[in-house]
Amino acid sequence: MELFKYMETYDYEQVVVCQDKQSGLKAIIAIHDTTLGPALGGTRMWTYNTEAEAFEDALRLAKGMTYKNAAAGLNLGGGKTVIIGDPRKDKNEEMFRAFGRYIQGLNGRYITAEDVGTTVGDMDIIHEETDYVTGISPAFGSSGNPSPVTAYGVYVGMKAAAKEAFGTDSLEGLTVAVQGVGNVSYTLCKHLHEEGAKLIVTDINKESVARAVEDFGAKSVDISDIYSVECDIFAPCALGAIINDDTIPQLKAKVIAGAANNQLKETKHGDQISELGIVYAPDYVINAGGVINVADELYGYNKERALKRVETIYDSISKIFEISKRDNIPTYMAADRMAEERIENMRKSRKQFLTNEHSILSRRR
Repeated sequence: MELFKYMETYDYEQVVVCQDKQSGLKAIIAIHDTTLGPALGGTRMWTYNTEAEAFEDALRLAKGMTYKNAAAGLNLGGGKTVIIGDPRKDKNEEMFRAFGRYIQGLNGRYITAEDVGTTVGDMDIIHEETDYVTGISPAFGSSGNPSPVTAYGVYVGMKAAAKEAFGTDSLEGLTVAVQGVGNVSYTLCKHLHEEGAKLIVTDINKESVARAVEDFGAKSVDISDIYSVECDIFAPCALGAIINDDTIPQLKAKVIAGAANNQLKETKHGDQISELGIVYAPDYVINAGGVINVADELYGYNKERALKRVETIYDSISKIFEISKRDNIPTYMAADRMAEERIENMRKSRKQFLTNEHSILSRRR
């Protein structure tokens, strides 16, 4: 790939290539934008087919974190790391210690966290070499498992979407179809059940489904049937790209609001559900509870403060609906615009500050 051309086109700031022969470390740190603050984004370990594929993934994910952090109202930019290797057999202590030293060398421009293929234990090893890491063990002052907080953020964001669609943010009596009943969505189901929502669930893991049925009185359906069930809200909490040409015609829900990443297979599908009058809560905004939670560690973790910040997802989703109507655009575009406007406003503010400083210095001379 033409790396510098790609970086210039999409306004990336920095790419750091890291290698340590002894440990086998091969890592790519991509920093997209630090206008709002240091770049925060997790470390993914994956068996990429080519080095070019790894670069592309790091760059794509870093830009996504810029938008996610900006939309969440965090004073943080976007970055991401990918480590090339099989997380099941290629990990070792030396690798993550070496990687931690590379992060330390960036002097706070990039802060990492766990992601696909990495664990809290891996972050603890990185923490031996640098303080610029979040998601470490609670014994070190971390926030611990982010799943419950992510679920809470999805829950409050869903309430905002319900208000847009139904005129009230009460979920009592509404039917929510939940695709996937993993760690995040099980807790989401708990919140929904406690408010009096009716649940329809599916998952490839039959034990997870049985647990939701027993604990929350949920109705279970086959995996392929979840799209077409009669419901008020469809909550994708498993796979990405599930809003597509095949599933859109089946949907009966008035709202799409769930924890899964990259729910739209293509941007055209965001246009299509908007044309159908379906209220869509953009995924990277509604599922930002986890990153909001770990970001609080940078101030010395306080759970109550973190949860209060997570509750602002309600306001972010509501603002997206306002921008969507203001600019007559689908909500997935409105989410991007909200993030971009926040970044651009900060750039203008800094530019004005520097202009004023220069003017003061000129008069003194």
